[in-house]
Amino acid sequence: MASNSKSQKSVKNYFTKVPKSSLDSHDQPNLEENVNHSEVPLLSSQEFDLNSLKHDPGERTQILDFHPNHRDVIRREYLRRGPCQPRLKEYPKTKISRDMRRFNPQWFSEYSNWLEYSESKDAVFCLNCYLFANDNIHQGGGDVFSTIGFRSWQKKKSLKKHVGGGNSIHNQSRKNCEDLVRQEQSIQSALVRQDSQFKHEYWLRLTASVDVVRLLLNQGLAFRGHDESKSSLNRGNFLEILSWYSEMCDNIKDCVLKHAPQNDLMTSPMIQKEIVTTCKIETIKTIIEELNGDYFALLVDESFDVSRKEQMAVVLRYVDIMGFVMERLIDIIHVQDTCASSLKEAIVNLLAQHSLSLSYVRGQCYDGASNIQGRINRLKILIKQESRSAHFVHCFAHQLQLSLVAVSKKCVEVGELVLLVSSILNMLGASFKRMDEYRESQKKRVQEALDMGELETGRGLHQEFGLTRACDTRWGSHYKSFSNFIIMFGSIVDVLNDIVVDSHCPDESAKAMEFLRACQTFDVAFILHLMRDILAITDELNKCLQKKEQDIVNAMLLVQVAKKRLQKFREDEWGSLIDKVSKFCIKYQILIPKLDEPYFTSLRSRRKLAGCTISHHYYVEVFCKVIDWQIQELSYRFDEVTTDLLHGIACLNPIDSFSSFDLRKIMRMSEHYPDDFDEFSMGVLENQLESYIIDVHDLDERFSDLKGLYDLSKRLVQTKKHSNYPHVFLLVKLALLLPVATASVERTFSAIKFIKNDLRSRMNESYFSGCLVPYVEKDVFNRISNDVIIKTFQGMKPRRVQL
Repeated sequence: MASNSKSQKSVKNYFTKVPKSSLDSHDQPNLEENVNHSEVPLLSSQEFDLNSLKHDPGERTQILDFHPNHRDVIRREYLRRGPCQPRLKEYPKTKISRDMRRFNPQWFSEYSNWLEYSESKDAVFCLNCYLFANDNIHQGGGDVFSTIGFRSWQKKKSLKKHVGGGNSIHNQSRKNCEDLVRQEQSIQSALVRQDSQFKHEYWLRLTASVDVVRLLLNQGLAFRGHDESKSSLNRGNFLEILSWYSEMCDNIKDCVLKHAPQNDLMTSPMIQKEIVTTCKIETIKTIIEELNGDYFALLVDESFDVSRKEQMAVVLRYVDIMGFVMERLIDIIHVQDTCASSLKEAIVNLLAQHSLSLSYVRGQCYDGASNIQGRINRLKILIKQESRSAHFVHCFAHQLQLSLVAVSKKCVEVGELVLLVSSILNMLGASFKRMDEYRESQKKRVQEALDMGELETGRGLHQEFGLTRACDTRWGSHYKSFSNFIIMFGSIVDVLNDIVVDSHCPDESAKAMEFLRACQTFDVAFILHLMRDILAITDELNKCLQKKEQDIVNAMLLVQVAKKRLQKFREDEWGSLIDKVSKFCIKYQILIPKLDEPYFTSLRSRRKLAGCTISHHYYVEVFCKVIDWQIQELSYRFDEVTTDLLHGIACLNPIDSFSSFDLRKIMRMSEHYPDDFDEFSMGVLENQLESYIIDVHDLDERFSDLKGLYDLSKRLVQTKKHSNYPHVFLLVKLALLLPVATASVERTFSAIKFIKNDLRSRMNESYFSGCLVPYVEKDVFNRISNDVIIKTFQGMKPRRVQL
């Protein structure tokens, strides 16, 4: 192949001197028959317009500069044209008349693979010699075939003379043209030496980088180091793991890091971020494919991260093709304005990026206890305007937590307890020295109990309990806080005593003395145990509400169960509660009042009796009243059970062999989805429901052990009855799409604190989102192969090496 300088010069001469006839006449033959025209890649990074060659006869095209990739344009033009097609009319091959102004390549089939005809000049040219023989135009008749044009068609000897022997200028030029159209012989490939060995080493380096990125994303670890120079002892997780990986794997040892080309290490921060972005793209792409264009519900919540940016997490809830209920995070968005219109715009833009629309939304759920509180009414209305079937459900777990907050605000004794416990835990947790004293006291008391035989030894028993602080919007925090306070009461009292004696600050000593006196009273001990027992009942409901597969019918049943348990506790557990409180007071030497004595309140003079005994006060005004308020709040906040929609979903529930099935209520439920069931579909649905209940209730025993809509959906798919009753299955899916709680969103916020910590607080939004989505959706991310990630990475932008 000619040298690069010779090739560039020759090609440039062609572009600046060749007339229009060279590329604007009959098609050139295919110089490489085995090349697939449709697979010829566009390698040129600088666009070139072939139409610029189509000027008047003899006019020269002006190309100001030459780029090596222009030869790829010529190569594609050769491959696009294909072989010459003979004309229908055959002219005699003996004598060619000058009046026959149209040249036919069939006349010279022996030479048609290099002849180009110019209709305006009525002449043929040798394109091969145009490209590579312009410096030798006087050899082999090059001046005629390369510049003027050959018109003496009847003189075949001139054609043969131009071709010449094996080493003639024409044959050398033809060989260069054949090299030109080969992908592996192109200038761009030659410059980077893209042979098979080079490509293999590049693939190994890229695969090793992808493996390290996958490990760091799965573990939520940082990529970069403070000092990544070669002399550094800690170059960051990415480079350190890649170095260890190369030492352990012999197949990549000789082609990564110091053994790799210095301009193709595949370890730069930009490459790392692009691989992370690729992993996020493929993870979301897999989730969207799993959704398969079906209906979904929106779970949205907002929270601040460590950099004080407000992030909105968007989770999709849908039923996959196997009948499983899925809740998947698709992205997290930084929002500067939390008004309803801005939130809706952000959601719409995010869905549009993944070819989704609000018209497919069949449920929406917000917590109503964070930054969007007060705006959820407006937001849900805006979304419902786009989809009439996008029914709103207030997060059950937050409603449960807020019911406790409402009770604490109504009952003065409960409010005092919450404030006291919070203040004591804040005082103890404000000093590392006090926490050490707390742990030592806890260890000492556990050892004493073990020595006295009060506790049993065993693996996992008597672990250290933390001082869990209560929060109005953190699920289960009050229950953990009260429970740990009771268990660690002795250690807490010991630390408060030490603060009173050893503190050098009078204010701290005074506060500790006040807290010590307050917590060592029968009143606090009674309220503490009462709230612990009440919250223990609702804590089971709280844990059930956090399951992804929980359907709204079972959630409502669990609420009813919790209310009945509270009512039973009110009627039967008064005596056992008094016994537990008395034992607690005896253990920690707290004065127990006589329950039959008159009760004195601190709000009145002790000379005035309250008109009731101590037992009556604690039973009627505290015990019964707190439980009644809790039941009342649960009934008020979970009022969805009275709607037609929930009644219809309950009738679909297969519990107890479809005993709650009611055709009339189910049909009324379908009216809440006008976009899915029109007048004709309603008739089809009613007919299918009648056949469906006979099938699954009377004939098919495989549906006799179902425990809810979640099991029903899976069993319909497993038995392929979802295709027999498509409208019924659609109704079951719509029921499952109604979200119960924003547990998946809350898990995302927990992951945010892990991914974006104090040391990584300056992550940009794109990189942060790329790290978060694969970390949260690990099961989806781990199913994606390296080949898919590499293919997407290679296609993001032009790469040095084409795989």
